[in-house]
Amino acid sequence: MEYTDPPPFEIEAQDHKFVFYPAGKDRLAALLGLIEAAERTIRMCFYIFAEDASGVLVRDALAATARRGVAVNLIVDGFGADARKAFFAPVTEAGGTFCTFSPTISQRYLIRNHQKIVVVDERVAMIGGFNVEDSYFAPPEVNGWNDLGITVEGSAVAQLTRWYDKIERWTLNPHAKWRSIRKLVREWDPGNGPVRVLIGGPTRGLSSWAKCVRADLTSARRLDMLMAYFSPSNRSLRAIARVARREGARLVMAAKSDNGATIGATRSLYDYLLKRRAKIWEFEASKLHTKLIVIDDKSFVGSANFDMRSLYLNLEVMLRIEDQALADRLSQFVDHLITASTHITPSVHKKRATLLTRVRWNLSWFLVGVLDYTVSRRLNLGL
Repeated sequence: MEYTDPPPFEIEAQDHKFVFYPAGKDRLAALLGLIEAAERTIRMCFYIFAEDASGVLVRDALAATARRGVAVNLIVDGFGADARKAFFAPVTEAGGTFCTFSPTISQRYLIRNHQKIVVVDERVAMIGGFNVEDSYFAPPEVNGWNDLGITVEGSAVAQLTRWYDKIERWTLNPHAKWRSIRKLVREWDPGNGPVRVLIGGPTRGLSSWAKCVRADLTSARRLDMLMAYFSPSNRSLRAIARVARREGARLVMAAKSDNGATIGATRSLYDYLLKRRAKIWEFEASKLHTKLIVIDDKSFVGSANFDMRSLYLNLEVMLRIEDQALADRLSQFVDHLITASTHITPSVHKKRATLLTRVRWNLSWFLVGVLDYTVSRRLNLGL
């Protein structure tokens, strides 16, 4: 199937300006452009930061900006990032700060800071699913990750700044307790406006991210979901099925990934969803890493997958934007990816689903949706 990433597209909604970057080369150019345009501050947080060509480009841009007197602050995750402390020496030597989230091996190490946040001058921010690594900026013809980066201008930037500063203070404090992270997530107030910054993470009860997406799904009549990793709770699955029964659910899932178990876990749910008239496709052009949900007139974009880990364990950041024109435009974006996807009809699924294959899929579901979630939650939270 021939597929070309669409060019960036811009939408103004609810007193905000959003620019979406579906192509890797455009995401990298936008990221470097933000760094180079900074005049006062850069706040940056990534789950993965690699010591490859893209990592060097971003690191050197940060160092050059720090040498101009801009306050550069960088957080990477201790589990996800390959880059070593020495790799960031040019940034710190130029006056910037660098820290690692959960840098030591311990029980809490299993919880990950999966957020991707860049805030420049408290004026413009960039979020999304992408990391700093060559594969996230490579084109589909070489199986680069299909992903989405979004720049934001408007009042949500102040919320992102406030959240980043809370996480940075915790990360820089060598005596910070893990329960304080849970408290930060629990007490985060996204407000009730049409544009909200939602935070996911390990906390008793539901985070603002899990709470909002669950509530919106419960009353939904239309759903478009473009999702890298999909293995939600039974309650969320039933909510999707209710939308599907109204013939309003379109799900675009991964046919390619870096983790075969996540694909198997997703496919183990197809029987249930197809019987309830969900329309399912698998994106074939390259590995899928995009996280996008459109529920009626509400759109969710950011770092979170729709799986147990992203809903209840990892630190995540998502934007919820309530605007019909934006929702319609993002549904058109989903249309574009469907053209490079295989339609998973009941007959297609039945042909694939041999007894041995079903066993593998169900084992994948157990590993991804049950074992990883249960072990991580108990070890890290004592719940």
